[in-house]
Amino acid sequence: MAEEPVVAQTSPYQVDLVEGQTYWYCRCGRSKSQPFCDGSHEGTGLEPLEFVAPSTATFNLCGCKATDDEPWCDGTHNMI
Repeated sequence: MAEEPVVAQTSPYQVDLVEGQTYWYCRCGRSKSQPFCDGSHEGTGLEPLEFVAPSTATFNLCGCKATDDEPWCDGTHNMI
């Protein structure tokens, strides 16, 4: 059974992404490279999310790990 994700922070991470580039979003909340995976999920039963940036821009990625629209922030942190 998978462990519960850790709330990395109760606000989104604003990150610059490059269109077409692949990224690995941390789902476990344990990465020291938030919001991106650094392998800290090993043994948790949680896996990172691979995604491709839709455009070159600044995006809000979820920090609380509770969004319903991974990896994008959907405001769920306002209810934690």
